[in-house]
Amino acid sequence: MIISIRLPDVQATSPDVMVNLNRVGVTDVKKLVEVARKDKRPIVLISKFDIFVDLPSNRKGANLSRNFEAMNEVLEEATASPVYMIEDLCGEIAKKLLDRHEYAQRSETRMKSEYVVRRRTPATKQQCQEVIDIFAEASAERGKGIKKMIGAEVVGMTTCPCAQEMMTEQAIEELRKIGVDEAKIKEFISRFPMATHNQRGRGIISIETSEGYDVSLDDIIEVIEKSLSSPIFEFLKRSDEQVLVYNAHKNPKFVEDCVREMAKNVVGKFSHLPDEAIVTIKQINEESIHRHNAFAERVAKMCELRDEINGGGNKRMILAD
Repeated sequence: MIISIRLPDVQATSPDVMVNLNRVGVTDVKKLVEVARKDKRPIVLISKFDIFVDLPSNRKGANLSRNFEAMNEVLEEATASPVYMIEDLCGEIAKKLLDRHEYAQRSETRMKSEYVVRRRTPATKQQCQEVIDIFAEASAERGKGIKKMIGAEVVGMTTCPCAQEMMTEQAIEELRKIGVDEAKIKEFISRFPMATHNQRGRGIISIETSEGYDVSLDDIIEVIEKSLSSPIFEFLKRSDEQVLVYNAHKNPKFVEDCVREMAKNVVGKFSHLPDEAIVTIKQINEESIHRHNAFAERVAKMCELRDEINGGGNKRMILAD
């Protein structure tokens, strides 16, 4: 004879302190995610997920010990077949979490992965692989739509315009001292960039949209790379290094320049996005001659960036003066 014992649902009881909680869940859940690509073999990502629901004040717990299996099942169902957009995957998980947690009004899913892209070096065209950090989020609110976000962090190289200008002035003076005429000095300076100090720069872009709008992760990565002084590579032959350093010094940028360039490129690349899409742009330059890092950021709706890039921001500044 089997005796069935009904265990008490302690999580469903009232807590001693009745306070609403914004997020209750699990973090660092590792899963394999297969990302499908048209006419190419799929990419398999080792991803980390954070999964949350809100918790009302009258409930002691979110049944994590019992419901973790349900959360794990949600992830297994969502990742069992190839996906095309990782933010859509997060959105599906967020919706299913609300189905499983009837007491919750809001759910949230976050995903982080390393994305490997293939690159060819600038001179010798050697093929190499570069690792880029990518991330996605989605939130679902009961009775409302899904908000989703996709982003990437790309490491590149920046060169300082200020130090380069000082080195240029010094080079001009030295050339004058050895008798080089002004026309040749001018031509040399225009053709060959002077030395300056470099930074390893980290450009970060994330774009938040509602359902129905897709954002290409590869386009985000391209925008960031084009906004730095130069991309960097896993390895370089000497001729590659020469080209990279020359090109980077021909394209010096402050940390502020990188953010503004990314903003301009986002407006050009993602013209299909609605005005209400939220863009977050960050640049962190790890200084080589200072102990600190340089930082710049812009958070704006697409309509605000479009207005400023098209001259609206300048008009407002003139009126404000």
